[in-house]
Amino acid sequence: MAGGCCGTTPEHIAAIAREVTPLAPRAVPQIAPAMRLSGLEPFNIDDSSLFVNVGERTNVTGSKAFARMILAGQFDEALAVARQQVENGAQVIDINMDEAMLDSAAAMTRFLNLLASEPDIARVPIMIDSSKWSVIEAGLKCVQGKGIVNSISMKEGEAEFLRQAELVRRYGAAVIVMAFDEQGQADTYERKISICERAYRLLVEQVGFPAEDIVFDPNISRSPPASRSTTITRSTSSRPPPGYAPTCRARRCPVACPT
Repeated sequence: MAGGCCGTTPEHIAAIAREVTPLAPRAVPQIAPAMRLSGLEPFNIDDSSLFVNVGERTNVTGSKAFARMILAGQFDEALAVARQQVENGAQVIDINMDEAMLDSAAAMTRFLNLLASEPDIARVPIMIDSSKWSVIEAGLKCVQGKGIVNSISMKEGEAEFLRQAELVRRYGAAVIVMAFDEQGQADTYERKISICERAYRLLVEQVGFPAEDIVFDPNISRSPPASRSTTITRSTSSRPPPGYAPTCRARRCPVACPT
């Protein structure tokens, strides 16, 4: 874009216009769909990506040591845990402050604001993890770059699911969708397929959510069933947008996840 500033004369603007008139505008490049996350640095997940390692020790529900630091107000020590995760190879770090003795939204806000001033940590994308929407939204207001919301589901009904999804899209984050509906957690192969497909259609067709920014969690608890969970996520994507590669999350894989 070419133009003037305060004090630029009309004659100068006219001269700029004459020079740029014969020039063609820049052609907008066609970029292949992919999950494009970022902290201070970009992190893309596409067909060539392998396992994505998410560090989860910055999670008060999963790490007693981290929980003690947060409850004691030892945020500098807690930042050291996040730094260690990144140094040990975590490509994304999961932040969770769901503890009964905490003001979870305030703790999430404080920790993310402190983390943002640490470029060696903030270079990787953030996964904002909470069972409370208010805490997730507090995190979305602080996180820089493009993170991931962990998670939303249809357990509180379709209307609330759509409301939250629209806000996640407005904040510019990717999203993990849990295989829950109004009847509870998907407990059979068929229910997993049905719930994930319904969620996919709602997100893509009603919210306009980018299909490449959706991750399904079909509730598997260890690595052996991973191939079956891949079948589930691919089953949700008949007639997907061009280039969409369904993404599935497998949790608690101790052999594959050293951090």
